[in-house]
Amino acid sequence: MNAVTASASTGGERTSASTSDLVSQAAAQISTLVRDELTLAKLELTEKGKRAGVGGGLFGGAAVLGLYGLGLLLTLAVVLLDLAWPLWLAVLVVMVVVFAAAGVAALLGRTKLKQATPPLPSDAIAGVEADVQTIKTAAREGRHA
Repeated sequence: MNAVTASASTGGERTSASTSDLVSQAAAQISTLVRDELTLAKLELTEKGKRAGVGGGLFGGAAVLGLYGLGLLLTLAVVLLDLAWPLWLAVLVVMVVVFAAAGVAALLGRTKLKQATPPLPSDAIAGVEADVQTIKTAAREGRHA
C-alpha cells in the first residue's frame, strides 16, 4: 500500500521500508548534516576571531611603539646626534627612523587583519551550498526515475 522498496546497503538484500521510515531517516541525516555544518562554521569563526585579535594587538602595539618611541628615541638620539650634526638634522633623522618602525608594525597588523576577513565561515558556506546542490540533484533524479 504505502510501502516503498529500498535496497539495503549490506548484501544487496531487499527490504520494505515505509515512507514514514524513509522520511524519518532523511530528517535524521539532514539534522546530522546541519549540526556538522554548524560545528564547522563555529570552528572557522573562532579561528578568524583569533587572527583578528592578533592583528588588532599588532595595531595597538604599533601605536604604543610609535608614541613611546617618538618620545624616547627623539630625546636620546637628538642629544647624541647633536654632538656631530646641527640640531635640526639630528631631530629629522630620528623622527624618520621612528615613523618607519611604526609604519612597518602597522603594515604587519593590517596584513593579519586582512587574513581574518571577511568574518564569514566561507568553508562552511561552501559545504552547505554543495549539500544543497547534491540534494537538488538527487531530488531531480528521483523524480525522473
